[in-house]
Amino acid sequence: MAGIVRSTEEWEAELGRRINLIRKQRGMTQEELAQRSNISRSAVKYLEAGKGSSLASFVKVARALELDEIFDQIFAVSSPISPLAILAAKRKLERK
Repeated sequence: MAGIVRSTEEWEAELGRRINLIRKQRGMTQEELAQRSNISRSAVKYLEAGKGSSLASFVKVARALELDEIFDQIFAVSSPISPLAILAAKRKLERK
């Protein structure tokens, strides 16, 4: 899938804009989000501004906004292949 190539700074800014939008859609202030995330208001401010935020702050804010599913999407693990299924497929190929 072709996409726009973004720098780290551009991704930080985009994530900040989206966090800001979601927070406002949920009717929360930065202070309320900070309290729910167990981080400082200034950390929320920097995250939303796309400047100097830590990964830990992002994860805490995402969880406070109930966005945990993004981590499942990013780190989706396909079903492991059974060793017996591999052996069966190998035997099937050998018969041909």
